[in-house]
Amino acid sequence: MTLPPAPSLQSLPDSQIEQILSLLFEPSPVLHQLLLPKIQSTELSSYKDLSALVKETLSSLPSTSSDLLSILSAHPRLGAKKVDSTQSQSEQSSLGTETEREQLRELNEEYEATFPGLRYVVFVNGRSREVIMEDMRRRIKEGTFEGECTAAIEAMCNIAVDRAEKLGVKE
Repeated sequence: MTLPPAPSLQSLPDSQIEQILSLLFEPSPVLHQLLLPKIQSTELSSYKDLSALVKETLSSLPSTSSDLLSILSAHPRLGAKKVDSTQSQSEQSSLGTETEREQLRELNEEYEATFPGLRYVVFVNGRSREVIMEDMRRRIKEGTFEGECTAAIEAMCNIAVDRAEKLGVKE
C-alpha cells in the first residue's frame, strides 16, 4: 500500500483512515473509534504528527482502561508462529530459531502473567533476539504496570513512524 500525503488524512473516507491506522499501528477497531474523529478534526503535516496524535490520545487514557489494553494487545506476541500483519512478520523475521522462539513464548507468558492485560510491545529496530529477550527480562523484573503501558505506547508510535518511512514517507 502507498500512503497518501499526511495532510490529506483529514479529508479521507473513514475506511481509508482505518486501513492506514491498521497498517501503521496494527488492526484495532478501538483505535479506529478513538482516532477517527481526532484525525478528521486535526491538520496533520506528517506521519510523525499522526504518531504524536496517537501517543497523546493513548497516553491520556488511564493504564486500567479496557480501550487502552485492547489497543496495546493488538500487537502480535514477539516470536509468535502466526503473525497476521505483513509489517510485523517482516519486523520479527530476525527473531531466531525454534529454540529461541520457545524462549520468547515463555517470556511472553511470564510478561503477561506479571502485567495482566498487557502484551510486551517493543520497537525491535534490527536489535538481536538476545537483546530483546534481555529487555523483556529486565522489564518483567523492574517494570510497573503504568510504566509498561507508557513503554508500549511509545514503542507502538515509533513502530508506526518506522513503517511509514519504510513505505516511502519521509515526513
